[in-house]
Amino acid sequence: MILWWIGNIIFVLVIIPLVIWILNRVLEPALQIEYYADDILDSGAQFPVHLQALRELGRTRELARQVNIDLERYSRALDDIA
Repeated sequence: MILWWIGNIIFVLVIIPLVIWILNRVLEPALQIEYYADDILDSGAQFPVHLQALRELGRTRELARQVNIDLERYSRALDDIA
């Protein structure tokens, strides 16, 4: 019976505080990870708004090529006049 009480005292005074200490050491980084994950999610949700212009990039390239062709044609016409 005395060993039972000694075991209970050791459990209450040593094991439970040790488990609580380890739990705090694990929970603190986990909560920080949650904070950073939420921050990444908030920041990442803004990307589609800024990337909408990429849809028009192909059209912009095509227009730039057309301007280049027209500019070459204009330059040749100026050379023919001179």
